Amino acid sequence: MLGMSTSLFSPLQLGDIALDNRVVMAPLTRNRASNPGRVPVPLMADYYRQRANPATGAGLLITEASQISPMAQGYLDTPGIHSQEQIAGWRQVTEAVHAEGGKIVIQLWHVGRISHSSLLPGGAAPVSASAKPAQSKTYISGGFADVSAPRALATEEIAGVVADYAQAARNAVAAGFDGVEIHAANGYLIEQFLRDSVNDRTDAYGGTIANRVRLLHEVVQAVTGAIGAGRTGIRLSPISPANDIGQDSDAQALFNHVAQVLAPFKLAYVHVVEGATGGPRDLTAQGVAPFDYAAMRAALGGTPWMLNNGYDRALALETVASGAADAVAFGKPFIANPDLGRRLREGAAWNALDVKTLYGGGAAGYTDYPTLA
Repeated sequence: MLGMSTSLFSPLQLGDIALDNRVVMAPLTRNRASNPGRVPVPLMADYYRQRANPATGAGLLITEASQISPMAQGYLDTPGIHSQEQIAGWRQVTEAVHAEGGKIVIQLWHVGRISHSSLLPGGAAPVSASAKPAQSKTYISGGFADVSAPRALATEEIAGVVADYAQAARNAVAAGFDGVEIHAANGYLIEQFLRDSVNDRTDAYGGTIANRVRLLHEVVQAVTGAIGAGRTGIRLSPISPANDIGQDSDAQALFNHVAQVLAPFKLAYVHVVEGATGGPRDLTAQGVAPFDYAAMRAALGGTPWMLNNGYDRALALETVASGAADAVAFGKPFIANPDLGRRLREGAAWNALDVKTLYGGGAAGYTDYPTLA
């Protein structure tokens, strides 16, 4: 545990990544890669650069989730990290961030069943752990639409998905990123395998907790084998109902086991969403059993611990000072406040978020939020 002298603004070592402070920008989908190749655009370099200086912004930026393959995409105009053009586009982003003295990792994404056939090669059905459809929406040409019915991945296809994660990690390093964050949260593919609310498989990837954790384990093994554990983080959301994932029958046992599986890797960090992503931190009123995050953390054996969801200044300061987390990730506040780090230091007010400009569009509501005078 950290001593009471530890501050949200003190340095932190996450594996191979040295941070100037413990304020992290969480991954935020913004749908600005509006071109046929899903290539990051120059405006995205401006957006991340504005938030990169650790004196005013974040100690670490985690990019918007970025698909590891064409089949991994789930929303219109989200960037990828699987083509040479995308690598070149992301290199402009990483160079802009590093010029400001910042650190940046990319979130590696496979949405699984949270997709629409119009977004996938040849109009294919999305893939998942099972053929269970999600009662969820996605963003396609023309606006929000119901997600398409998925098909279950065949056992022999899974190795190819794992290989896509490893290649995406190599691509990230080629693009200049300081590391990657494996997206295993919010009801996307890896979590579709983890939770028995979706996973009804009868092969080696279904049934027992150990089997349902197998895909996560193989992805972490492949990514750390490709770029090193010190450059690899992971995001988890043990009880979030995001994307109609449904609660696991025993979330505590499942995610304690996940932590035990991750511990030997000595990852750069584990990033955990408390409660419902973008919603209540406490879900007991919705009938969800309380989750013991400290027990999960204990099973990790010292891997740096990052928490996220609904943090204000007071809670973030207390959480780090008490040792309850090594770092705190802020999502939507970083959209409206490119200088959120400075505002946290000084106790300054935060800009209000314009929800109308969250997804798609141009500079409005993206790179035009004011900083402190």
